[in-house]
Amino acid sequence: MGRVTDRRRIVRIDRDRRVERADTLAVEEPLEIRVGGRPLSVTMRTPGDDFDLVAGFLTTEGVIAGAGELATMRYCAGAPADGENTYNVVDATVAGTVAVPAYSVERNFYTTSSCGVCGKASIEAIRTVSRWPVGADPATVTAAVLSGLPDALRAGQAVFDKTGGLHAAGLFDSTGGLLCLREDVGRHNAVDKVVGWAARSGALPLTGRILMVSGRASFELAQKAVMAGIPVLAAVSAPSTLAVDLAREAGLTLVGFLRGATMNVYAGGQRVTG
Repeated sequence: MGRVTDRRRIVRIDRDRRVERADTLAVEEPLEIRVGGRPLSVTMRTPGDDFDLVAGFLTTEGVIAGAGELATMRYCAGAPADGENTYNVVDATVAGTVAVPAYSVERNFYTTSSCGVCGKASIEAIRTVSRWPVGADPATVTAAVLSGLPDALRAGQAVFDKTGGLHAAGLFDSTGGLLCLREDVGRHNAVDKVVGWAARSGALPLTGRILMVSGRASFELAQKAVMAGIPVLAAVSAPSTLAVDLAREAGLTLVGFLRGATMNVYAGGQRVTG
């Protein structure tokens, strides 16, 4: 839709030089997610791949388990004075056999890049509700393949090259082949877009796949990997304590500080070979 980036006038200061010029920024706009016409959540995202985002969100929230449980998705008109569609509201309809999620004040929240539920009870809940136990996944990946993923992810970040302001998530096979890459201002949105792509493609569960993220590995990203059936989550930065706890409880391989040939394996080390 041509809304991923925009231009703003800035003042550029370089030592003793002061120049006015235009700069390219990543767009951030709200997306309201509705199910059956009723609001479920609002997330601040970079426009683009919105249907993937919604499908991924519904998957990682445990509402659906693939394309067969998602009947339709459509943009709803926003509410500007001129009545023009803002493309900031998506309404999804789930199949008749799917339980419609409960609507409450707690679920209707603004989602930020660091959101997520917390606590030991949450870990137990994720382990219980995940439809695909990643701990039983026999997948392995060599350290050499993992070492190549950050560069492969970075090479695919077209919008980051223009703005320097987006997170990325990439889905890889065990040989390091890139299957899907998505960018967004929110790291959780980038992951949901990848999971949503898989859901809409009929590829769930993501058995034997590797999820590579450009930032840190939070509890929420580990949660999304487990909910999508992904056995390996790798990040260029640090994980949180709760992410490590969830990974160990669920059988997820969690790799952090993946930079060149060095990495820390916080959980599921048996999958990393060589």
